[in-house]
Amino acid sequence: MDIEALVSDLRAYPGITRKRLISGVINFFPRVYQSNVLASYGEDAAVIEYGDSVLLLAADGIMEPLMKTNPYYAGYFSVLVNINDISAMGGIPLAMVDVISMKDEKICAQVMKGVEAAVRKFGVPVVGGHTHPDCDYHAIDVAILGTAAKDEVIYSHTAKVGEDVIVAVDTKGFFPGNLPYAWDTTSIKSEELVRKQMLVMNEIGKKHLVTSGKDISNPGMLGSLGMLLETSGKGATVDLDAIPKPENVDFNQWLKAYQGCGFVLTCDPDNSTKVIEMFSEVEVTGAVVGKIEDSNLFVIRDGDRKAVLFDFDRDSITGCKPSMPGVGGPRR
Repeated sequence: MDIEALVSDLRAYPGITRKRLISGVINFFPRVYQSNVLASYGEDAAVIEYGDSVLLLAADGIMEPLMKTNPYYAGYFSVLVNINDISAMGGIPLAMVDVISMKDEKICAQVMKGVEAAVRKFGVPVVGGHTHPDCDYHAIDVAILGTAAKDEVIYSHTAKVGEDVIVAVDTKGFFPGNLPYAWDTTSIKSEELVRKQMLVMNEIGKKHLVTSGKDISNPGMLGSLGMLLETSGKGATVDLDAIPKPENVDFNQWLKAYQGCGFVLTCDPDNSTKVIEMFSEVEVTGAVVGKIEDSNLFVIRDGDRKAVLFDFDRDSITGCKPSMPGVGGPRR
């Protein structure tokens, strides 16, 4: 493996580079302090205190190229990506609302079939939303509400120096023919299994086994881990050889892939074996791939060769760093 070429490839990957606008958008918003908002920017879902529990609020929109390439999967993934955001926080998804904009009823029908299939698969209902008919474009956007116990939430900004980095992924899946970076694991699995996978982070959160976590989304597994490190203000060294992967899949493609069920986590080394066992019980493969370090460097290693993937003193993925207002919770 040419590790320097891999670094260049990943740093130029659109799944990572398109995240750079996030901090710019956030900076437009007024800073309104609300004591019940426990966390917001940099997390997979906002965390809102509600008695002894929290409400988890997230939203996602499907990229236009996916709408054009495969409307059915656009609908299916519009549900999946939101469920994964709640799951990553240790939450239980409750319900969704959607906004669909349509130009062609046939394309809209394919999108809605995908939404229908995902709702049936995961058992999380769509309870409202909005429809824009007669548009000049096609779009599907979904927002989701979840819940968790207040002391069981798994945040992105709380990684600690010395912790293990764990990658957990369902390696039994496939890349649909026209979607080379979408690893589909859930459409081919039973409802019973995918719902257990949906809730495994909730079970891990109940046992307080991990310190931080994030689902593996469009930036791929290293890009998603980079977002966690940036938000936590930490560095890490990751051993590429330790990353779980299926056979006969190109490794660069695998590192960039959106995972149907996949998470990056950090935990005390004493808890790593138990965390990996809990993932194994729902047919997800976990492995310790590195360590959290007291630095701003995200380093990848292949045997004796090392390279800096991101230097957060100079580089930015989302810009959601600990010094940014709203990251790690509200500030007065």
